[in-house]
Amino acid sequence: MATPLDLAGRVALVTGASSGIGRATAEYLAERGAAVAVAARNDARGRETVETIVANGGNAAFIHADVENPSDIATMVEWTVRRFGRLDIAFNNAGMTGAVAPFHEQSLDDWDEVIRTNLTSVFLCMKYEISAMLESGGGSIVNNCSGAGVIAAPGLPHYTAAKHGVLGLTKAAAKEYAARGIRVNAICPGFIDTPQLGRFIDSPEAKSATVAGIPMGHMGQPIDIARAVAFLASAEGAYISGDTMFVDGAVMCR
Repeated sequence: MATPLDLAGRVALVTGASSGIGRATAEYLAERGAAVAVAARNDARGRETVETIVANGGNAAFIHADVENPSDIATMVEWTVRRFGRLDIAFNNAGMTGAVAPFHEQSLDDWDEVIRTNLTSVFLCMKYEISAMLESGGGSIVNNCSGAGVIAAPGLPHYTAAKHGVLGLTKAAAKEYAARGIRVNAICPGFIDTPQLGRFIDSPEAKSATVAGIPMGHMGQPIDIARAVAFLASAEGAYISGDTMFVDGAVMCR
């Protein structure tokens, strides 16, 4: 059995922590000993995440944050530092897929919303997180990306462009702040069994076809991403920065 990653004494911020990957990651980081700022725009589900963490003996608090709103992002990071005293770990997870349509039928409104939610928000989160981490002597940022950050997702040009951009932001910040104790990495999840994926794989036949294309033979679970985030954020990942980690059951092997 592997030794559990020790995050005791660390403070973590997780965006989009009301469900799916974000919720699983907030809960897992708390299990490993971190105090967790749970950020989400759905207040009821965000508070449920906190209640679960506290019921299991962890330390967490909820902050309402819609990453489409720049002022919410600044407030979220400032509140985390006030509430817990510092910021050591950030998982920038919140995002959206957007409408599926042929490239030439995509609207400018959809483009703007997806870029704002998936790319601009990550830039702003990192901007404020890096400032907070510089104050406390360093930290670890993990950005939730996608296989669409590396290859194209047909019907989702806005999502593809945004996720390519997230990898660019990750690498730029990793190189710029490596000497100042801040590590920045990205995770590219594969087919993870979440409500968001259920929008696209909505029948037994579609699920079977998807699973058939996964070398490991099954979809991932949110906990698989949570474990990867914890590893990258911990001392075990101390020499890893600027990396793109695929957690996808070998789908992207090439």
